[in-house]
Amino acid sequence: MTTFDLSPLLRSSVGFDAFDNIFDSVFNLNESSGAYPPYNIVKSGNNYTITVAVAGFSKSDLDISVQENELVIKGSTNDSNKEIEFLHRGIAGRNFERKFRLADTIKVTDANYENGLLHIFLEREIPEHQKPRKIEINSKIN
Repeated sequence: MTTFDLSPLLRSSVGFDAFDNIFDSVFNLNESSGAYPPYNIVKSGNNYTITVAVAGFSKSDLDISVQENELVIKGSTNDSNKEIEFLHRGIAGRNFERKFRLADTIKVTDANYENGLLHIFLEREIPEHQKPRKIEINSKIN
């Protein structure tokens, strides 16, 4: 029996329930499913942090944008050391584009780069009509 591992499809969405839009992800052939660059997504209350390991890239090599509820992280280098002969090249320095689908209520608040790690901070903004509200209980019966 053939089984399919759908966990890579669930990792690239932030703010969605695990099974929302899963069929869109399965049939979207344009989305890269590669493992480069590696990343973590951490949830803390209504906040999320995406940490991307971008060793070998400087801040000026990285570009972060949000387009139609999609966070796009691009990295490009101008490999100026082409004359260097590597005996072993284990640190990947290739160009990349990583995309994350964001729910309508998720907003990117900040980003910073430190020690080869790019941290992108997101926050869930709960609309007023979705917030819990208190209902008064009256004692009079009409």
